Amino acid sequence: MSTPILAIDIGSTKICAIIGQSSDGNVEVSGHGISISQGIKKGTITNIELASKAIKQAVDDAKRVSGINITTATISISGVYAKSTNSTGVVNIPNNDISINEINRVMQTALYNANIPNEFEILHVLPYKFKIDEQDAIDDPYGMNASRMEVETHIVMTAKSSLENLKKAVNAAGIEIGKVVLSGYASSIAVTSKDDRERGIAVIDLGGQTSNLVIHSGNAIQYNDFLAVGSNHITNDLSIALHTPLDVAEELKIIRGSLLQQEDTAQSVNLPIIGDESNYNRVSLDSVHNIIYSRMEEVLGILSKSIITSGLTDYLGSGIMLTGGMTHVEGTRELSQALMPNMPIRIGRPRPLKKMSDELNSVEYVTAIGLLLYEAGEYTQYELDRTKKMLHSKDYVPKESLSDIAIHGNPKPKIAVSTPSFEEKSTHDLFTDLTKEPVSNNNNPVQSFIEWAKKIF
Repeated sequence: MSTPILAIDIGSTKICAIIGQSSDGNVEVSGHGISISQGIKKGTITNIELASKAIKQAVDDAKRVSGINITTATISISGVYAKSTNSTGVVNIPNNDISINEINRVMQTALYNANIPNEFEILHVLPYKFKIDEQDAIDDPYGMNASRMEVETHIVMTAKSSLENLKKAVNAAGIEIGKVVLSGYASSIAVTSKDDRERGIAVIDLGGQTSNLVIHSGNAIQYNDFLAVGSNHITNDLSIALHTPLDVAEELKIIRGSLLQQEDTAQSVNLPIIGDESNYNRVSLDSVHNIIYSRMEEVLGILSKSIITSGLTDYLGSGIMLTGGMTHVEGTRELSQALMPNMPIRIGRPRPLKKMSDELNSVEYVTAIGLLLYEAGEYTQYELDRTKKMLHSKDYVPKESLSDIAIHGNPKPKIAVSTPSFEEKSTHDLFTDLTKEPVSNNNNPVQSFIEWAKKIF
């Protein structure tokens, strides 16, 4: 039986809603809708009313095409207010058999040990390395025999205010939020294979107003970064430098923009001048290419330094994957290769899905496709989502959950104690003179003392 899925990529330049159906791990696209972003700048909600209208338009179009009415969605969130940290969890295995319960326990312990600021909320707790007893680099500890298990996790969190504003915009569009996924994480799911992730790969999503970087190494993401610069900045640069309207600059970028060495640098174009509709400015294509090159070199240079900062360059066996709308600029891969000469670099397109339209088979829609795949089950095995629920593909369901462990505000208890329920507490007055309480009929003084002590503790 197929399950309907709604994925909404809430970007700074466009909003893409895709409705699909998932059955036994296979995903089929039923319909999609795309609208121009409003009320969103550099990944941040700046106007809830405008943003909700844009979201509603994209969702309504997807519903109309698919004929499926679905009201709960998996949505993307920008990395603009995201932070990350690493944490470790260790647990003993009483019966020496590692089940889902034990894996859940060690993951919750890693989250419990993390230092999460009060103004932040977790998005993902991703296990990238397991260790059992003295055996290191365990891919999947499920079903193994051990007396002790350790996990190293990468925790992605976001500002509560940013998430709340996103919720308000989505809810105002008549949609409930299911899962929330970091946009860079979703993009990486759509463009990489299991082999890429196991060997280690850096995915750079160059969007309209923002750029995201995630590095997979081991079982999961170990590093993520964000840059508030995208292809729209190239358009702004052209508009300012050439004194031409934004729409003309955008068209110039798309049609004539290139990072490659041109044979005829003397070629020129006539561009309208801002505030002067009757005259045109003659501009050489060499000047256009230099403006584009400067901005692209800056962006790719910053992101390449971030990859070096991660300390994971030696673990990127699959190199670097470039994706996102900015990669449409001719020569993007070649410039990246020049900046990072010792790293294999390629352009990543979204994985083709059944009944997916040609429009969606483009680098601009990798995040939306990744959200669809995430909801269909292509998440990181054993990750904890924002509700602290562990996601896994095993048939066994944990009998107990440790998701109620407090990580904000309350101090960590040094020992575990049993506390009476509210009803039990209400039947005893702690300030009552217990010496006046009737004691047990048992005349044994030791037993009387025990009965008296129970009333206190």
